[in-house]
This record gives sequence, structure tokens and C-alpha cells, in this order.
Amino acid sequence: MRLSNKTITKAGGMLLATTMLCTSGVAMAQQANADDGNEIVVTANKREQNIQDVPISITALTSDALEQNQVSRFDDYVKLLPSVSYQSFGPGQSQLYFRGIATGGDGLASGPLPGSGLYIDEIPVTTIFSSVDIHAYDMARVEALAGPQGTLYGASSLSGTLRLITNKPDTSGFSGSVDAEVNKYGDGDFGGSLEGYVNLPLNDRMALRVMGFYEREGGYIDNTLATRTYLRPNTTTGGDAPLTISNADLAEDDYNDVETYGGRAALGIELDDDWTVTPALIYQHQKTNGQFLFDPRAGDLENHDFVPSRTLDKWYLASLTIQGKLSDWDVTYSGSYFNRKFDSFADYSYFNVAYDSYVDYNYLVDSQGNDIDPTQTVRGFDKYEKMAHELRVSSPAADRFRMTAGIFMQRQVDDRIAEYITEGLSDAVAPFSPPVPGGGPNDVFYTEIHRVDRDYAVFGEAAFDILPNLTLLGGIRGFIAHNTLEGFSGGAGAVDRQITVFGCTGTTAQECPNIDKKYVESGETHKVNLTWKVDDDRMLYATYSTGFRPGGNNRDAFALGQLQSIPPYQADTLTNYEIGWKTQFFDRKLRINGALFWEEWKDVQYSLPGLLGIFYTVNAGAARSRGIEADINWRLGDLTLAASGTYVDAKLTKPFCDVINGCDPANGGSIIAASGSRLPVTPKVKVNGSARYVFRFGQNEAYVQAGVNYQSGTISSLVPADATAIGPTEGFVTADFSLGYEWGNYSIGAYVQNIFDERGILSKNVTCAPSICGSYARLYPTKPRIFGLKAGAKF
Repeated sequence: MRLSNKTITKAGGMLLATTMLCTSGVAMAQQANADDGNEIVVTANKREQNIQDVPISITALTSDALEQNQVSRFDDYVKLLPSVSYQSFGPGQSQLYFRGIATGGDGLASGPLPGSGLYIDEIPVTTIFSSVDIHAYDMARVEALAGPQGTLYGASSLSGTLRLITNKPDTSGFSGSVDAEVNKYGDGDFGGSLEGYVNLPLNDRMALRVMGFYEREGGYIDNTLATRTYLRPNTTTGGDAPLTISNADLAEDDYNDVETYGGRAALGIELDDDWTVTPALIYQHQKTNGQFLFDPRAGDLENHDFVPSRTLDKWYLASLTIQGKLSDWDVTYSGSYFNRKFDSFADYSYFNVAYDSYVDYNYLVDSQGNDIDPTQTVRGFDKYEKMAHELRVSSPAADRFRMTAGIFMQRQVDDRIAEYITEGLSDAVAPFSPPVPGGGPNDVFYTEIHRVDRDYAVFGEAAFDILPNLTLLGGIRGFIAHNTLEGFSGGAGAVDRQITVFGCTGTTAQECPNIDKKYVESGETHKVNLTWKVDDDRMLYATYSTGFRPGGNNRDAFALGQLQSIPPYQADTLTNYEIGWKTQFFDRKLRINGALFWEEWKDVQYSLPGLLGIFYTVNAGAARSRGIEADINWRLGDLTLAASGTYVDAKLTKPFCDVINGCDPANGGSIIAASGSRLPVTPKVKVNGSARYVFRFGQNEAYVQAGVNYQSGTISSLVPADATAIGPTEGFVTADFSLGYEWGNYSIGAYVQNIFDERGILSKNVTCAPSICGSYARLYPTKPRIFGLKAGAKF
């Protein structure tokens, strides 16, 4: 349905009214006002600026906001960012989206790069499969930059960029803190954390800042006792007796616990008054057990798993930042090496039930020809490496004509292994014959690929003050992107990984690598912005900007004697038209910011299942997203009210047709998704609100805070038939409450999140093609009600 301008105006008015009435833990101006000098400084434009002077739709969660809202990991801070949505399979397995620019098809190791960028300080840490789950302690702020950031941030900042800004070493004095917490899910397990940092000046020009943490999150999903019967085993002896298995040895309450630990160290070295060198190292180790999605057919927050599930996510980031001056120009270099290893095992038995129903499992036999338990495990291992360098210069910010220009390069590698394992499988499996000499056991389907993505760019932005209060900015970024993909993917027939892919001497594609592809493209992105500073407290801006995501290669599929060659996919682009405002009233105690946007998405990258279920990526037509974002912060003495919200209407504007035969049925074509189809994953409305009251209690200070979060329902797939098979999610509201007491350098607090134990569903996920596995979708919920106690000390 096409919305009229009147409808958009009403929606915008409703959102603004809602944000006035609601209150939010999101802190575009987290208790910041001119009276106390606590302005929010951000670096979204790669300069330090007051957030009210930045003509970008940006949400900033300050360190106070992170602490006040019990933020420690990805789910926690994304909940407070109204322009951001995501889908997830659990910690370290989430895909990030801005403003509805989503197809629900990302997260494939051999598929599209992410459409949203993730940064730690100056460093890109976006990975192909999913967003790394960064522990948020000793953070200066979290910045969410909505809309394409292609000029300054480049590839994969198609729809927006999320930046986590760490606190830096400080030579001015010694400081530190220790924080401890214990918590419990209502009907689930106990958890807790211990965190601390120390800032140690080594001399008047050198300081060391070290942070460390340990966190255990208790489980809240049960793997309940169940049996499963496969109805039609096929054996060489003609037996037809059903095969029944039990998960008695795996049944466990609260089986999805998480253990995370790690730390960060940064050394700040002031070479002189102009030049600073900061080497830094971050390490994180995260281990999970169980599943973080539940099966509604098993029960609320329950599963019937027949295979152990677990993940191990280890990563480190080594970086070097050099900042200084040449004459009166600022110079910044950032270089980094990011290494991530993600290992996972998961129950894949629903695939057997949904896809094959054991009817066609005559090939799942042991070496004697006897039928075996067909239950599958999927094992994935990804090793990511990313090397990035950026060098840029900026002229003085006070000049009437000023500019930023730089060069950038990155190289990222993903070495991926995926095994679909059936224990006891014979070397000789009928549909995949002949067997590989010396092959190992158990693999039904196998992938081993080596993927390399390279990105080279030059960029620049220049601003000119036409009048003292009227500024015109223009920017451009030219890029060259390379993608290579090599390895093997297909029906494996119990092959051994090294023999099959790298050491083979056979003559069939089954025995040897069947992928060796290269793809190169180049292009440019642009930005034009006009900013009118009405007065010291009010600013209006209009922006035209573009973003891109590089294209790449698809796997070829080899199975059942067939080799299906699949062509590469091209870059998709996003064009953004935006009008925004930054305003303050009543001596800057009331702050109202917002933006109206219209975005046009061309050559949409979308992943489809092909031969033997291998997903491949195509460019699927065009779409648009339009909406409004707003946030309000109002400080009334000791009471602070805040709110933020987004309304997004995202739909296809060009039909997604059969990739071979097009749309016309007369030529064998068909429409997969019609023009006007809603884009998946993103709620149309997302609103956050909070009220915080600070008061004297005895000789010290206490506080109470209440918050509410609402988001509307979503669909799970761009393809209507798949969306129907999986089913939509419903809208939900959650509420939080906290209180605390502070004296001197000490504090204690208590909180309850999701007070009413609302079972909000953030996404629905399936393990194979939705047309087959849709009815077996599992649900990713909001966290159930959780109680917590905190204590901290600063020194």
C-alpha cells in the first residue's frame, strides 16, 4: 500500500507525540546541558564535535547511559538504538541493520558482505558472517550513525555505521574502578560479572589504561526430555521398523549459559605537544552452550535438541593510532589487525524431519549397508582476518573553507569449514558415488572455502561557509573492490576435508576443488549537505548521500553428478535524501533532534536456495525506505525525561523476478516478490523511553529510574510465500526499573528488566529453505525477566 504525504505527516506527528509522552534510556543528550558543561562530544565526522553541531542523524549512548541501563553486550545496546534492528541466533551470531535496509538473507559466509559497518574507535571490525559481540565496559560512548556513510566509512556502511568508542589513556592523573554484579533470570539460572579498569600515568607524557572483565550469563531455555521417531528406515535386509531416539542424556534446564572474559590495554604516548602514538590490544573469549532460540512446539522457552549445541568465539584486535599536526593540519593514521575464530556445533535434526522425513534416507547406511540414525549435526568453523589502514588529513576546523581527505585499504579473509555430519556414515554413499579414496567418515555435505575481500579507496569532504551560519559540504569516495573465492562445496559422501579440497588426485569435482573465482569492480559514492545554523541552539540541515556494498562471487554447486555454475552478484547502492534538525530550548534543558529520510536501494543483494540447498546471491530489483527519527531529552531539575523513536516504511519498488527467465510467465518467468512487498526483519515502529529521578538520601545521592521499550511486529522474509511459511512476529512492550545509592566513590544498585516477563520475539529463524523448514522455525526472544544487584567503587 502506498502511503500518502498526509499519512506520513500523521505518522511523524504520532511518533513525535509518543516521544514527548514516553521516556527513554537512549541518550542523544544523556543528561547533558549547557548549564553543567556536560555536552556530548562525538567523532562521527572524524573530528571532535558537539553532537548538536553534527548534521547527521546520530544516536549517542554515553558512558552514563550504558551504566544506567545495565548495558554489557550487543543485545543490550542495540535495544536502545531506535534506528537499528537485527536478527540473531545468539551471542556473536547477529546481523545488524539500519532504517529497514534488510533482506533477511545476510549472515552467509559465502554470501553478501554486511550492509552495516561495525567499528571500535577508528577500526573496522565488520565480519562476513555476523557482528562480533563486543563487551561494553569502560566505553566513552556508543555512536549509531543512521543512513549511508559511504564517503568517510566506505564499504559495508551501506545503511549505517555502529561505533564503540573506548576510553583512552589519560596522563592527567590516576583513576580506576571495580564493578561487581549478581543476577538471576526469573525461572532461570544465576549469573554475574566482575569488571574493572585502571588508568596509570607512567610519567607526564605516557599513560597506560588496562581493562579486564569476567561475565557469566545464566541460562533461561530448557532442553526438555523428548523422543523422535523416524518412520521409514531402509535397510539392505528389507526391515521397515521405525527408529526411535531419545535425548535423555542431553535434557537439561537452563542449558543456554554464556561465559565471556577478556580485556583491553592501551598505551598513550605523547611524543610532544602535537603528536600522540597509541598502540592498543583487545582480547575477548566467549563460550556458549545450548540454543538461544526456542521451539514453540516444545513449549515456552523450551527445545527438544538431540545433539549438543555450543559455540566458541575468540578474537583479538591489535591497533596503532598516530595523531599529530603538520603545520596547522591534523594528521591521523590508524592501522589494525583483527583476528576472529568462531567454532560452532548445532543440532540439525529438524532438517531430517522437515526436508527428507527419512523417506529418502536409503543412502544413510554404514559400511555394512545397515541403516543408521540419520540425526545430523552441523559444525561450522570460521577464521577471520582483517588488516586495515587509513591515513587522513584535516584542515583547521575554524577555517571558512575546511576539508578532510584520506586513503584507505583493507584486506579481509574468511577461511570457512562447514560439515553436516551423520555419525557412522559409510564411505560409499549412493547418490554421491564414487567414494573418495581414503576419505574420512560422517560428512553428508561439506564446504571448505577461502574467501578474500579487498577494498582500496580515496576519499575527501570539503565544507565552505557561504555565510557565517550557512555551510555547504561536498564529499566523494572512489573505491576498487576485489573478491576471490576458492575451495569446495557440495555433497561430500563422507569425504575427508584435506584430501577432498587440497590434496586430491582424483578426476571428479567431488574429489577436487570446484570453486575458483575472482570478481573486481570499482565506483564512487557522494555526499552533499547544506547546514543552516539558525542560532546557537537550533540547526537545520539537508543531505544527499550514497553508500555501497561490494559485490562478489557465488559458490558453484556439485551434487548428484551435476555442476551448477552460478554467476557473481554486483554491488548494491543506497541513495539517501534527508532533512534533519538539532534544537535546544529553555537554556538547553530541552533537546529535540530528528530527521525525515527517503532512501532508494538499487540492485538489492538477496540470497536464495539452489541445488542441494546451496544458497547463492543475486541482485533482486529495487526498494525504498522512508520514515522519521526523533529523540527528546528534557531535564527538569532532578528529573530527566528522555525518549527516542523511529517509524520506518520499507518496501520493494521493483518486482523481484526469476533470475533466469524474468517476470513474464509466457517466457517461463515468475514474480518471486511483487513491487510493494514489505522488507523483512525491521519493525515499522520502535520507541524507547525512561524517566530518571535523582534525590538526596541522607548526606548522599540516590536515584530511581523506569524505562519502557516498544517495537511493532516484523516479517521474516522478503519472499511472501516464505514469510507466510515462517510466520510474522508480533509487537511487544517491555518495562525496566532500577534504583541505587551513591556515597563518595562507592555505589550500590538493584534492577529488574522485563518486569512483566513479556515474551517479545525479535526474529524467527529456520535451518533450511523456508518453504521446507518454515513450520519448524525457532524464535529468538527478548531476555526474560531478570533481577540484578550491583556494587561499584571508583578510585
